[in-house]
Amino acid sequence: MSQETKTLSFHPSQTRNTILTILQSCSQLVEAGDIHESDSTISELVKFLASLSDAALSDPNNEPVQNDAFDALTEIHRYICSPSLAQEVVDALSFELPKAVSKFAGISNRFVDIAISIIDQFLEKCGPRDMLSILCNTLGYSSNMTNAASYIVPPLSGLSKVFTSIKRRHFEQVQVAVPIILNVLKAVALDSDADDAELEGVFHRAVGIAKSIYEVCKKLDGVSNEKLRSVLGLYVLQCLALLSASISYKDSTCHLLVLELLRISSYCGLTYLGLLTAFDVENVAGFVFGEDKDVHMSCLSHVQHGAALSVVWGLVSNDVAHASKENLDAIKDELHNNQIKRWEAIGTLKHVLSFVNLPWELKKQTINFLLCITDRCISRECLDEPSEWSSYMPNIFSALQAIKMVIMYAPEPELRKKSFVLLKAVLADIPDTQRLDILKALITNTDSSSMIAILIDLVRREMHMEVCSSTSVKEAPDSNNEMHANMSFWTPSVLELVELVLRPPRGGPPSLPDESDAVLSALNLYRFVLMTESTGKTNRTGVLSRGNLLKAYNEWLLPLRTLVSGIMTENKNDYDQLAVDTVCTLNPLELVLYRCIELVEEKLKQSPT
Repeated sequence: MSQETKTLSFHPSQTRNTILTILQSCSQLVEAGDIHESDSTISELVKFLASLSDAALSDPNNEPVQNDAFDALTEIHRYICSPSLAQEVVDALSFELPKAVSKFAGISNRFVDIAISIIDQFLEKCGPRDMLSILCNTLGYSSNMTNAASYIVPPLSGLSKVFTSIKRRHFEQVQVAVPIILNVLKAVALDSDADDAELEGVFHRAVGIAKSIYEVCKKLDGVSNEKLRSVLGLYVLQCLALLSASISYKDSTCHLLVLELLRISSYCGLTYLGLLTAFDVENVAGFVFGEDKDVHMSCLSHVQHGAALSVVWGLVSNDVAHASKENLDAIKDELHNNQIKRWEAIGTLKHVLSFVNLPWELKKQTINFLLCITDRCISRECLDEPSEWSSYMPNIFSALQAIKMVIMYAPEPELRKKSFVLLKAVLADIPDTQRLDILKALITNTDSSSMIAILIDLVRREMHMEVCSSTSVKEAPDSNNEMHANMSFWTPSVLELVELVLRPPRGGPPSLPDESDAVLSALNLYRFVLMTESTGKTNRTGVLSRGNLLKAYNEWLLPLRTLVSGIMTENKNDYDQLAVDTVCTLNPLELVLYRCIELVEEKLKQSPT
C-alpha cells in the first residue's frame, strides 16, 4: 500500500469523528453568524471528502478505503437528518455538499444511493426553488469531472423531485433548468467514455425528469400547459436522440427507455406525420424561449434527429407504435401519395442517416421506410413556380448526401444495395430540370473515386433514357415532338462534369490509379455523348464544336494518355502484387481513353478549321 493511501485510509471511527467534528464546528460558526469562518470550515469539509472520494476511485479494490468513504457519507446523512439541526446550517451546507457527495457516485451503486439520500434530505429541508438552482449548479460542475456520467446521477434524481415540488411558476422554472440538463446529457452521451451501465443510470434519471414534467403538465391548463408541453416535447426528442446514439441498440433497457419517452411524446401532441413533415424546432424553441431562443439552440441540436427517430423506433417495435397510437401503414400511404410531404419526410429522416453515432440497425429501418414511400411514386404535384419546389432542394440534397454516406460505409452489402436503390428513387422524385444540378453538386462534394464513378454513371443513364424517350416520341404517330421531348440532361453542363474529373480544379491530370474509377466513368460518359451527338446529328452539349473538341483533345485526353502510358510502362515488367493490380486497374481505362482520342481525331478531321 502506498504512503498516500495509508494517509487517506482512516479507521472508520476516525473518519466519522473527523466528519462529525467539522460538521459541529460549522454549525456553531453558522449559528454564531461567523460567515467567513463557517465558509472556511465547509471548504475544509469539501476537501476532506474529496480526498476520500479520490482515494476510493483510484483504488476500487481496496475495501478499507471504500468503507472509510461510505462511513463519511453515512455520517453526513445522519447529521443532516437530525431534526434539531438549525435551518441556517442546512442552508449553508446545501450549497456545497450536493457537489461533494455526487463525486462518490462513480465508486459503486451503494454510493449512488447514499448520495441521492443526502440530496433528498436537502430537498425536504430547503425550498424547491433554492434546490433547483443548487442542483443545476451541481450539474454544471460535471464538466470538471472525469466520471461525469456517474456524478450527474444524484443531481438528476434530485431535479426530478424538485419539479413536482414547485408550487408556482412551473414553466419558468423548467424553462431555466431544461437547457442545463440537456447540455450535460449531450456531453455525457456523446463526448465521454462512459460505459452502457453508467449511461443507463443517467438515462433512467433523465426519463424520470420527463415523467416529473409530465406530471406537472397534467395539473396545468391553458397557455401554461401548452408552453410546458412544448418544453417537454423538445426535452423528450433531444433525450431520444442522445439515448439512441449512446446506449447499445441490442440492450433491452434501451428499448424500454425509448418506450417510456415516446409515451410522453404522444401526450405532447407529437404525431408521426407532424414530426416528419411539419415539426419546426426553431419555431417551437421560439415559442418556449422567446428572444433567448438562439442562446438555447445548442442544447436542442439533436431534436430533429429525435423527431425522425420517433418514427423509426415505431418501425423497430410494435410496442412503441402502439404506445404512440399511430398507424404506420396509413402514414406510408400518405407520404407515398403526396410529393411535398414526401420531400419533407425525406428531409427529416436524413438526420438518422447522417448521425454517425447511431447504430446501423436504426439506419437500416430508415432506409426501408424511405424505400416504401419513394417506390414507384404515383403522385407528382405540379407546382406552378420553380421557387415553390426549389425551396425543398437543399434538404433533398443533404438527404442524398446522407444516403451516399450509407452506400459508402454501411457494413452489410444488402444495406449498401438498398441505399443505392433509394438514391436512384429520390433522384427520380426530383423535377427533371433540377436533377442534373443535384447530381453535379453530389459529385463536386464527394471525395471517393468509386462514388464519383457511380454518380457519373447515373448521369449517363439519365441521358440514355432521355435519348430513348425522345426517339420513341419521334417514332410515335401524331406526336408533338416539341411538347414531349425532354432533353434536360443534354446541356453543356455535362462537359463541365467530365472536365471536373479529367482536369481537376486543383490542376494537372487526375491522380492515378487512385482516381481510376472516376476517370473511367468520365471517359465513358464523354464517349457516349460524343457518339450519340454524332449519330443523331445534334450538338446540344456543344461536344462537337471545334473549340470543345480541341479542348478535350489537348487539355483532357493527351495529358491523360501521357500519364497512363508512363504508369503502364513503369509497371509492365514488375511482377509484385501492387504493380499487377495497377496494370489491371488501368487496362480498361486505357482502352476507353484511346477510343475517345480516335473519335475526337476523327471529328477534328471532319470539322472545318
